[in-house]
Amino acid sequence: MALMRLLILPLRAPMLLVLFATAVVMGNHWTLLHEHVHDTRGVSIHLFWTVELLQSVVVVVICSLPALFVRRVSLLMASSRVLSLVVILLLVITLGIYLALRLHLFADILIISSAVLLARLDLTRIGVVPPAMLTVCFLLCVLLS
Repeated sequence: MALMRLLILPLRAPMLLVLFATAVVMGNHWTLLHEHVHDTRGVSIHLFWTVELLQSVVVVVICSLPALFVRRVSLLMASSRVLSLVVILLLVITLGIYLALRLHLFADILIISSAVLLARLDLTRIGVVPPAMLTVCFLLCVLLS
């Protein structure tokens, strides 16, 4: 029965499918980009992939543990998971759009963090709130797969 609930989770929380699609598109983008970066800037391919994977892990950890970061800012937001997720999503989008318009380097971070936060918000909406480290591991598996 638990396996069946796990299999229908993408149907109950469709933003997980959006996160997976985002991961596929970003992986394809990075695959095309790593040759260009290697040729024009002389950055090794191993360093490029290390930085991109580290960036993905950091974004997932920060976006999956919003209560830990937001609790220091406001106790009201920390009392409601949905409110803290929505506020962080709005901050990420607002700051991300500004940074993406100014610096094209932050566009990937904006896309990944928005997809992770939407998936996390959708999981909270349907009442699936596993422990924080399990959430981080699950979202990292979806993103890095």
